[in-house]
Amino acid sequence: MACPLSQSFPHRFSSVTVSADQSPRIELSLLGGFELHGAGPDVAAVLAQSKPLALLAFLALSPGGRFQRRDRVVGLLWPDLDQSHARAALRKALHDLRTALGADVVSSHGDDEIALTPNVVRCDAVEFAAAIEKTHLVHALELYRGDLMPGFYLSGCVDYDRWVEDERTLAREKAAAASWALAVNYEWNRQLTEASAWARRAVRHAWTDERVLRRAMSLLDRLGDRAGAIKMYGEFATRLRADLDVEPSTETTTLVNTIRSH
Repeated sequence: MACPLSQSFPHRFSSVTVSADQSPRIELSLLGGFELHGAGPDVAAVLAQSKPLALLAFLALSPGGRFQRRDRVVGLLWPDLDQSHARAALRKALHDLRTALGADVVSSHGDDEIALTPNVVRCDAVEFAAAIEKTHLVHALELYRGDLMPGFYLSGCVDYDRWVEDERTLAREKAAAASWALAVNYEWNRQLTEASAWARRAVRHAWTDERVLRRAMSLLDRLGDRAGAIKMYGEFATRLRADLDVEPSTETTTLVNTIRSH
């Protein structure tokens, strides 16, 4: 049986650091809540206005920091306005961001495209995705403090809300997968306490995914923590009934009954 990942696992998943001279001056946190650091005295105005904050988050999460067409942005944020008024609203939101965060925070490419200026804003969600890509899983999960933009909602902006939900789900799935990868590797290295902890965290990140639950229960069973596996199932079943009014699948109940029979 081969180890699923590199046998130099403790080094492979070590934390990474960024040298001070490369640090952007503004830090935007979207995981587990909203925070802005390193900005000017008007930063509170950005956090108090939903549209400038939504615009900042959208540009920050643009893949590779690429430019976004203004037409797409106004369609997401001001779908109820005609083109002229929507573009005026976008100009105001950009003015608010530049006033609060600095004139250089947003760059324009002609009259049709905008993007965050490179190396001005650091976003935890972007760093999280990059760390996952590089398999710096411990660092990634240190960054993942909770759901992306929790509770954020724009009235009348269905497409923007759908985009947020898709990004939130993707980040949550990455966190669950990273937690499970760590659990498997800690089990491989016979670091059983750590394996159990990461398996539990994987379930928390993907609490509606019974496949993750069954894998975690099986791992706890292999580690000899059958009581922990049964408790994990009970907590899952209780939350599933309370939040979704459904019962666990037959496959999951069969597994817990098998564990009980041991």
